[in-house]
Amino acid sequence: MSNRKGILSNIWHKLNRWESLLLFILAVIFFINSIIAPNYLTVGNQINLFVLYIEKIIVALTMTFLIISGETDLSAPSIMGLSACTMAYFYSNGMNFGLAILISLLIGVACGAFNGFWVAVVGLNSLIVTLATLIGYRGLARVFVEDRSFGHFPEWFNNLGQKNLIGPFPFALILFFVLFIIALIILQYSAFGRRVFVIGNNKDVAQYSGVNVHRVKLQLYIASGVISSLAGLLLAARYGAVRGDTAYGYELEIITMALLGGVNIFGGSGSLYGVFLSILIILNVHNGLSLAGLSGHFQTGVVGVLLIFSILGPNISKLFAEWNKKRKSFIKPEKIVEFNHKEVNKG
Repeated sequence: MSNRKGILSNIWHKLNRWESLLLFILAVIFFINSIIAPNYLTVGNQINLFVLYIEKIIVALTMTFLIISGETDLSAPSIMGLSACTMAYFYSNGMNFGLAILISLLIGVACGAFNGFWVAVVGLNSLIVTLATLIGYRGLARVFVEDRSFGHFPEWFNNLGQKNLIGPFPFALILFFVLFIIALIILQYSAFGRRVFVIGNNKDVAQYSGVNVHRVKLQLYIASGVISSLAGLLLAARYGAVRGDTAYGYELEIITMALLGGVNIFGGSGSLYGVFLSILIILNVHNGLSLAGLSGHFQTGVVGVLLIFSILGPNISKLFAEWNKKRKSFIKPEKIVEFNHKEVNKG
């Protein structure tokens, strides 16, 4: 009997997790969208959804690390745009294409290191720093390309973004799943990942415990810069052209993907399992709204609502769990009276 109670308690604990709520929401979205479009749940349709948002999804991985550590990076889409624009600019001016790609990736490293220096070393607020660099990097991208559009990239490069590599899977989607597995292992099952969580919970305690907080945060920002740069190149390959506004406004959905997945906006908690579910939710919400004939502006508003929900939801869930725990530990007065009565009779 006690063994069965333990199993039921374990199941109930899992159902109370934020990821379980996300799974339920996703199932409801699947059900509604399937009614609207009978062939909605086909593999091809789901792959197409990923392809349309793959660059944002890839950047959401490193954003998850940063937010868990207690920081953020609003400049990630601007780094995407800057890297894509510099690659296109140098290539159009006669530089070897491979060298142009290498320089654009190095620019991602430099941008990430610059953000990390001001946040990790100097100690400035990451929201302010990356808001400033979001504007600065975007302006620098426009310096390179102005109002022009650059394209005519090598065919093999365009094929990476526009054609399937293995079966129905394009290169960018395969790369995402590889990066996701690597990120999952690092964050959930490695010493570095534990340091990220400790720093997010309390950076002073982490520092006194021997964790080099400055170095870890700097590494996270450099990783964010490199991944953002890579995502910018993938976006250029998918579009086959680059403009100064490439990846403009992506920060809202990237941050929402992390926060809706249960990552605490103040740091210290979260998982990539939840982030993956939130990615599926956002992609399928977009598709469902498109099937309903709603405009992109309306869809952006819905994402804003999801962002608010992603911040409030886990906090409300946590408060409810604490209240439920206190309620269970409370002993009713009539039970106390009954207990005392039995003790008196024994005496």
